Amino acid sequence: MSTREFDVVVIGGGPAGENAAQYAVEGSGLTCALVEAERVGGECSYWACMPSKALLRPIEVAEAAGHLEGVERPRIIPDALLSRRDVWRSHLDDSGQVGWAESVGLDVVRGFGRLMGPRVVGVETDSGSQVLAARHAVVLATGSVAAVPEAMARVSPWTSRDATGVLDAPERLAIIGGGVVACEAATWMSALGSRVTMLVRGNRLLPRLEPAAGEALASGLRERGIDIRLNTRLGAARRESIVEAPEPGRLHGGPVILEVDGMDMVFDEVLVATGRRPATRGLGLDSVGLSADDLTGGVDLLDGWLYAVGDVSGGPQLTHWGKYQARIVGELIAARASGGPEPLLPPTGPLAPVPNVVFTDPQVAQVGPTAEVARREGLEIRVIDLPMESVAGYSLLRDDTDGVARLILDGDRLIGASFVGHEVAELLHAATVAVTGKVPLAQLRHAVPSYPTASEIWLRLIEAAVRSV
Repeated sequence: MSTREFDVVVIGGGPAGENAAQYAVEGSGLTCALVEAERVGGECSYWACMPSKALLRPIEVAEAAGHLEGVERPRIIPDALLSRRDVWRSHLDDSGQVGWAESVGLDVVRGFGRLMGPRVVGVETDSGSQVLAARHAVVLATGSVAAVPEAMARVSPWTSRDATGVLDAPERLAIIGGGVVACEAATWMSALGSRVTMLVRGNRLLPRLEPAAGEALASGLRERGIDIRLNTRLGAARRESIVEAPEPGRLHGGPVILEVDGMDMVFDEVLVATGRRPATRGLGLDSVGLSADDLTGGVDLLDGWLYAVGDVSGGPQLTHWGKYQARIVGELIAARASGGPEPLLPPTGPLAPVPNVVFTDPQVAQVGPTAEVARREGLEIRVIDLPMESVAGYSLLRDDTDGVARLILDGDRLIGASFVGHEVAELLHAATVAVTGKVPLAQLRHAVPSYPTASEIWLRLIEAAVRSV
């Protein structure tokens, strides 16, 4: 078995892996192997962020037009919508991403990578095996995979890959779950013609976000004709015919019978959207004395040579957060190799300023902890709530706008913010800057929003916060 030496070996060529590799080699003179078992660009490029948002944006535009006097509501054309999705995921062709990787000095290695010991990575390829030895560092960036309960796995359900890669829209679709993936998928599958039923174990959608978010989104989805069933109890699942090795996005077999609250319901397909788990299977962690649990909570894992970034690290499963971690880890590897100053590691824990957007209608945008989490962490917080439609700039977006904005304050410092409403995603970065920069209220008063824009809500929020002291 041949052995090749590099300064850095990154296992996983998704967004986090790409960024860790790039920042490790740029300006440092280090060499790096980027190991990828599927497509360079990872889940985000082909099965998650990019295709899902390519599907959702035309639906959002059509909805906005339908709520403006003087504009006729556009019609969603399913084939054209799927064609747009395919363009944005490069028709599942990663040659562009490979070209980029090579252009910044990375050596792309095709195959499944696993640890074989300290600083040693084995790669299984179609043509055989090889060993990569890392002089300085190994980075684990293998992402996550859909978590499918064993009882559901027996009926070969859809996962998020099938939903974003949809080719055959089922007439009757059950979605199990009430989180981000479930809500976004319900939106575009309904637009593609599926009769969608959401089966949610808890008492609201988006349970990790502010309660107002779940309530507003449930109302919006129901307006689309989506059947949302909360507090459901799922029993047995049956499917008499199953397609072997189905193409993602095609029906996986015949009708599925689900026992819901003691009664049988029949669907043409079922999408399991109950979360994701770090992709650690077969990663060889035991060869260096670690388990999957050891990856949780930090990026610097073992003796300054082993790192984990992105979903596999057990942190927030968000592409932008994984890329942020990866950039810092790449800089850290380069600094340690040269003996230069080291960057600060990313913040962790429930109070970390992690931004998150749900691209539904209405949109949900949040950074930092919810009020519930902040109180659980022992903070004596103040909460400021205002209706989004209280400012003219937001009301101009649609003729029948509504929504809510919330600030969470610890003393005179903003620690969290959330916005629920139409096109509120673009309000989030201002909140993220204020939270991360620990900008005091007295200073925020001098950040004047343009008129008339939705950002006017910041003026009213800060005024209300100052008056509440």
